[in-house]
Amino acid sequence: MAVTPVLPRVPYEVRICSSTGSVTTGEPPLGLTTPWGLQALDDADTVLVTGHEAFREPPPPEVADALRACVERGCRTAAIGTGTFTLAATGILDGRWATTAWPNLPELARLHPQVEVVPVGTPSVEDGPFLTAAGLFGGLDLCVDLVERDHGVQTAATTVRQLMTPLHDSAVTDREELEREITDRTDIGPTRAWAEANLHRPLTLSDMAAHARVSVSSLTRRFRAQTGLPPLQFLLRARLHKAQLLLENTHTPIDRIAVQSGFGSPANLRHHFHRLTGMTPSAYRGMFHGFAAMVSMTGQEDGEER
Repeated sequence: MAVTPVLPRVPYEVRICSSTGSVTTGEPPLGLTTPWGLQALDDADTVLVTGHEAFREPPPPEVADALRACVERGCRTAAIGTGTFTLAATGILDGRWATTAWPNLPELARLHPQVEVVPVGTPSVEDGPFLTAAGLFGGLDLCVDLVERDHGVQTAATTVRQLMTPLHDSAVTDREELEREITDRTDIGPTRAWAEANLHRPLTLSDMAAHARVSVSSLTRRFRAQTGLPPLQFLLRARLHKAQLLLENTHTPIDRIAVQSGFGSPANLRHHFHRLTGMTPSAYRGMFHGFAAMVSMTGQEDGEER
């Protein structure tokens, strides 16, 4: 039973399990005896597969069977870094979103094409009962998230503070900032909606962070986790989408569309629009209206035939 002196009422029974009774990892090699076999997974509430050197190889059949059995009985299942490859090899991630250490993302997509691999920049991903994390800090984010779900935000924040204190004993400001970021797990949906309603304004990161009542670094972290994009990239895509809607559904002049969508000037609108779509705004409008007219004419002809 793992009990910390600062959180005595938050016990976890941690079992390090393997099919062989020992684990060797790291450089130089570190050997670790595992007192629990796979049978210890039978009543586990959460199973966490860590990264390992043989991640490219299929897991032993008994390991794959044990993981599938855990999933079948509704166990919370997670993986950190290259541990995602092991879950993917069992087939339990088929058709689901997942991530791994960013240098291994292309390899995960190649070896396991049935898994929906999330792009670089997402620290952790949840899809159904499965959670996967990208590398060390993604793993920290995932584990703290599990503590928060089990015992609340304040316990998670205290856990992070205790974890980081030995590493940054003199960096009090860094610890406090990290604690604020972990503590603030508020959905940024309201700030996204506010930004989308104010695209015509020259919004900055500071403006968005002030609306969300978090630091700029916390805002960036939350946006990446919940949208897959940094805040300014999210703004750019939202502005592009609004410009497209105006081009499709109105005859508003290009210069007014540039202002209403937040690009400011026609030149700026044309630059970003062409870079993201491969077309100019005028060409896009002409193509869309031409297509709409063709569809309308086809509908009229169908009515006449009837």
